[in-house]
Amino acid sequence: MLKEVFINRASAFLPNEAILNHELEEYLGYVNNKPSRSKELILRRNGIKERYYAITKDGKATHTNAEMTANAVRGLFNDNPKELATIDLLSCGTSSPDQLMPSHGVMVHGCLPETSNIEVVSPSGVCCSGMHALKYAFMSLKIGDKKKAVATGSERLAITMTSDNYEDEVQKLIELEENPYIGFEKDFLRWMLSDGAGALMLETEKNPNGISLRIDWMEACSFANKLEPCMYMGGDRLENGEFQSYKDFEASDLTTKSLMSIKQDVKLLSENIVVLGNELLLSSLKKHNVNIAEVTYFLPHISSYFFKQPIADILKADGLDIPDEKWFTNLDTKGNVGAGSIYLMIEELFNSGKLKVGDKLLLMVPESSRFSYVYTWLTVC
Repeated sequence: MLKEVFINRASAFLPNEAILNHELEEYLGYVNNKPSRSKELILRRNGIKERYYAITKDGKATHTNAEMTANAVRGLFNDNPKELATIDLLSCGTSSPDQLMPSHGVMVHGCLPETSNIEVVSPSGVCCSGMHALKYAFMSLKIGDKKKAVATGSERLAITMTSDNYEDEVQKLIELEENPYIGFEKDFLRWMLSDGAGALMLETEKNPNGISLRIDWMEACSFANKLEPCMYMGGDRLENGEFQSYKDFEASDLTTKSLMSIKQDVKLLSENIVVLGNELLLSSLKKHNVNIAEVTYFLPHISSYFFKQPIADILKADGLDIPDEKWFTNLDTKGNVGAGSIYLMIEELFNSGKLKVGDKLLLMVPESSRFSYVYTWLTVC
């Protein structure tokens, strides 16, 4: 018989101190010793006021992704560290592992010697990887294969956005007597992304004391069969439109084309991200026979407050209006932590004292890389 699954604890880890917008280039540096031409525009639109970086002002790393994630996991067990040895599944999602191999999940496991020999999985992807990690844990408990699981979402991206990662490309442009600025598709994301980690503990029994979040359903969908890559790292789009892996470029291209930097096609993003997400939401609500009017809190992972109004507009047009007071996001104070953002939102709301038994939460996580989405419906009990 299928079991009920509950989120019983939530934890977050944010590295170092909060960084304000006027400090960003003190940490990320000036490319070609020149201020960014797009920074102020992007910051006005995205609405982020504070964020966290796992680097110092001289660009040195303070934490690995695995270390931040392990710290978030430990935060679930503050009162009883020995309880870490009782978990039987660790499911870790990220788009920025510290290495290509071994997997991110086993590196996190390696930072947690308190645990036992357990199953570890590492869903890949971008923002949805954290939700796929949660879904794997959810399904494992639901079918009775596991009893206590930890799911995580995390990112360490600041170190890939420091100015030294772009200098070879800019110098090449200078040699060719071209515009000595990195392209907007790269510079845009330098002011959008943050570091951090979140963790959730799942069990098949609700908390004996305090609230739990019952996972009622999770729906995931990719639209990659219809659309080209929109956000990518470790590759590039050729002049003929084909996408090419970094493995098929010349070794020198890794730096002169900054292939290991993140790029985003802003036009492709704006044309599709909201519309396709709404398509999945409509089908999910119908499939599970729920009314969006039941929602107490709507937790949308948005990369920028720029997208809040378009999402609100398309929901309203389809008769799915969610009043502004039901929206919950901490983008302005935590930044866009990719796969970790939804975990940071859940953690903040879960531990806020605001939730009451019977409240309904709708989570929305879009991923622009090649347009994937995950929706989740939770009930406070």
